[in-house]
Formats: sequence, structure tokens, C-alpha cells
Amino acid sequence: MDLGLKDRVYVVTGGTRGLGRASAEALLAEGAKVLVTGREEKTVAEAVAELGPNAAGLAADNADPEAPARLIAEARSRFGGFDGILVSVGGPAPGFAADNTDEQWAAAFDSVFLGAVRMARAAAEALAEGGVIGFVLSGSVHEPIPGLTISNGLRPGLAGFAKSLAGDLGPRGIRVVGVLPGRIDTDRVRQLDALSGDADASRTTNESRIPLRRYGTPEEYGRTAAFLLSPAASYVTGVMLSVDGGARHGF
Repeated sequence: MDLGLKDRVYVVTGGTRGLGRASAEALLAEGAKVLVTGREEKTVAEAVAELGPNAAGLAADNADPEAPARLIAEARSRFGGFDGILVSVGGPAPGFAADNTDEQWAAAFDSVFLGAVRMARAAAEALAEGGVIGFVLSGSVHEPIPGLTISNGLRPGLAGFAKSLAGDLGPRGIRVVGVLPGRIDTDRVRQLDALSGDADASRTTNESRIPLRRYGTPEEYGRTAAFLLSPAASYVTGVMLSVDGGARHGF
């Protein structure tokens, strides 16, 4: 199936590792050109070298109010266009309600929530018909995850913003999608498993609750994101799609 991604230009924030990196790789494999971001210049440079000639990079923090305009301008300068953005950012600090500090909440709000809102607003202004805005969210959009209170508080609100934005931008032919990972085998999920004190036992327990009886791979998540961002999904907008092996019990 041709996803129609050849020579289309995307920005992927947090694209040097994890789910952002996997999504960037899938886009590039289908012929897109991708600008990835990360907080550290060294990490960005290493990722770009590994991703190949159709990738470029820029060190940027999603919490920086100046970042959205810089990223869109850089994508246009490097590749001559801008067709979409996937907003990904590292997960907020784990903890239960009594554990997380005001400082952790504030830092997460700036990067996970407000930073994503700014990215989306800037992209909405810059995109033409056929453009797309994607958000890497979490299964906590639908069901709280024990030990991830900050994520439980912020991700559903960001999904609500994305849904509202889809309605606002639909008449202009611009799509908005959310991609909700479940237990995907990334460094972040392995760190969460380790919080129990026995990472292997935690993984075994979690896998037993997933209908497919295993964690997903970053590549599986990335391919799903690439499809949703592609012209092949041109009539899909406003959806929050779970990539979780069937772990979500609701419809």
C-alpha cells in the first residue's frame, strides 16, 4: 500500500528516541522527509546521522514558547515545505497523588500540555489543506494508570484539546489525530516496570492482562503513527487511536 508519504515534510518532536524516534523512522521508510527534535544537540546530531539523508534535526525544548516557530521555519528551510507535525515529549515524572510536587506538575504542564498546545497552534497557522497534526498521548486518556498521576491528569485534557482542534480545523481540510500507546517496549516502560522492584515480574503480570499477551514494539507503534499522518488516512480525524494489543476494555 502506498501511503503517499514520498517527499512530504514532517516535524517530529522528541524524535531522537522512544516512540517519537520509531515514528520518524517509519515516516522516513515511506519516503517522507523529517525534522526531529530533542533537548540536547549531541543527541539530535547522533539521531540524524543514524536516520539518514532525508532527516534533519534541531535541538529544542517543547516547553520553549519560541520552539514551534523555529521548528516550522527550519523544516521549510531544509526541505522546502511543511505537511504535518507529530508532537511527542518524554513522559512526566511517575508518582502517586501524594508524591508529586508542585514543581513536577508545573514542569510537566509546560512541556506535556502547554508545549503541545503551542506546537499545534503554530502548525495550524502554517499548514494548508491536507496537513495533519498528531499527538503522542497515552492509554491514560481513557483509563488512569496507577503510579502515573501527572500523566493521568494531563493526557486526557490534551486529548480533549486535540478533539476540539479537529473540529476547528476540519473545514480547512486539516486533520488532527491522537496515537495512544499501551505497553510498548521502550526505555520509559522498562523504567516503569522497574519501579515495582521486580521488573521481570511486573512485565509478566502486565503481559497477562493484554489480549495479545505481549508488549508492543516501537516499530509497531511507529507504523501506526505513520499511517495516521499519511494521505492514506485522509478521512480520519478527531480519533484517539489505542495501540495497546487490546488492553483497553472499552469500545
